This record gives sequence, C-alpha cells and structure tokens, in this order.
Amino acid sequence: MVQAWGFGSYGGPEVQEFFDRPDPVPGRGEVLIRVDFAGVNPLDHLLRSGLVAGLDGGRPFPRVLGMEAAGTVLALGEDVDGLAVGDAVFGFAFTGGGTYAETTVLSAANTARIPAGLSATVEATLPVAGTTAVDALDQLGLPAGATVLVNGVGGGVGLAVARLALGRELRVIGTGSSAKREHAEAIGVRFIDYTAGDVVAAARELVPDGFDGIVDLVGGASLRTVAPLAREPGNVIAVGDSSVPDLGGRFVERRLDRENLERSALLDLDGVLAPVITAVHPLADAPAALATVENGHASGKVVIEIA
Repeated sequence: MVQAWGFGSYGGPEVQEFFDRPDPVPGRGEVLIRVDFAGVNPLDHLLRSGLVAGLDGGRPFPRVLGMEAAGTVLALGEDVDGLAVGDAVFGFAFTGGGTYAETTVLSAANTARIPAGLSATVEATLPVAGTTAVDALDQLGLPAGATVLVNGVGGGVGLAVARLALGRELRVIGTGSSAKREHAEAIGVRFIDYTAGDVVAAARELVPDGFDGIVDLVGGASLRTVAPLAREPGNVIAVGDSSVPDLGGRFVERRLDRENLERSALLDLDGVLAPVITAVHPLADAPAALATVENGHASGKVVIEIA
C-alpha cells in the first residue's frame, strides 16, 4: 500500500483526505512511476470541486489529486514505446488517478524522459505551465519586437509565458496583484498592479497603440476588461475562459503529447523556459500547498515532494 492525498467526494477543502491505496497497475499505453515531485495547479481544486467532472475519467472515490508529476518508471503496460523501467520521466496523469501519491500511472503518450542536467523538481512543473506557455505563444506567432500583455502574470503559467515571450524577444507587460510584482519584475516584465488603479489606463500609457497579442490567464471580467487593448481581437488567447470567442479571441489549443513535453524540457535546458518555483512542500503538507494555489496567493509554481 502507498500513501495518497485526494478527495472522498466533490466539494471544498473539507472533502480532502489522506488514504492508502495499492500500486495502480499500468494498462495498455501506460507506465507506473514512483512519484518524486508533483506540480500543484488550479485545475486540481477545480476537479475536486466537481466543476470539471468530465475530466476525471469517472473513477471511483476516493480520487487522488494532481495532474502532473516527475519520477522514475517502475513498470510498463503493453504497447509502450520509447520508455523503459528506470527512466527518469515527467508527464500527465490522465488515466491513473492523480499524482499526489507515492506511485501513479501516466499515459506513455503524454510522458517524456527528463534530459540530463534537469531536476525532477523542475520537470514536475512543465507538463502544465511549460507546455501551456509554448502552446499559447505558438498560437500567437508574434515576431521579435512585438508587444504582449500577460493578464495574470504572477502565477506559474503566467511567469512561464512571460519567460518564454522574453526569450522570443517580445516586449512583455504583465498584470497582477502587488504580491506578484517581485517575481515578475525579476525576470524582466513591465508590471501593472491591478489593485493600484485603472489597468486599462496604465496599459495604454505603456503601449498607446495597443498590444500585438494578449495571453489571458484570469478570465471573466478581467479578460473582458483587457481584451479591447489588443490591436486585433483574434490575437487574444485565453487559457482558462472558453467564452473568449465571444470577444473575437481564441481559446488556447493544447498539445499534450511527448513531443511538446520534450520541446518544453529542451527550452528549460537552454534557460529559456526556467520555471519559477516558489515553494516545495512535503506530501504531509499537501493541504497547505493546494490551499495556497486555490486562494490565489501562489506566486510562481508550487510543488509537492512525494519521495
């Protein structure tokens, strides 16, 4: 039996619990891994709440939290190519039931080897933040010298988008709360504190002619406030708000395959996509780790150390 942390029913933090479970058995196209580190993401508490129940695969309760992990391959299911027992890997847990556990199964198609020179701590943050940044900026396709607004720059995905945009020689302006300023400015972002005044006025002062592109990580009213700042409505890419086409923008087109994971890892190895990890919690402290993200107080990426 191995320890896991998850939830016994849909709901708020009160439904979360630690429990023991047997090692899952990898099915066709899956790998069993020992989890060393698990990344913490807003999607984790959304799944627990039941708001995106269609993504949980209909597994029985209790369900393990977490969508991304890095660790070591322990066993292979049938029809797995390109991976071997003992490989250090990172990837998504779509079918295995979560990553806040000592072991889990990952879809082999959504799992990649960790390149030499990179740590499992860092790679545990790439499946969500790293590939999202690559996908959003590829979709925009802006040339060097263009201006991009990252709405909600302070979180793990926002900082990843900003770092990659800066690596592509874009001019990056980001919005966030005052608590997120330090990490954003440290990597070279021109920061707008949305708690300090009129965001639109501040943005227009910096970029009077409008932005060549906007990557939105907030959604809702915030997205609707900043969307008119784009020169072309089609160059507004939303990561979490699927209603963005109503504004003329586009929802991010996600690529979750091994090729995109490998590409993100190489960008990290080159120092272009270096995740900003602000906290590493032990598994016993997983409730606090997720609470930080759920409450919107996390700046950068939060990681749980499982081993």
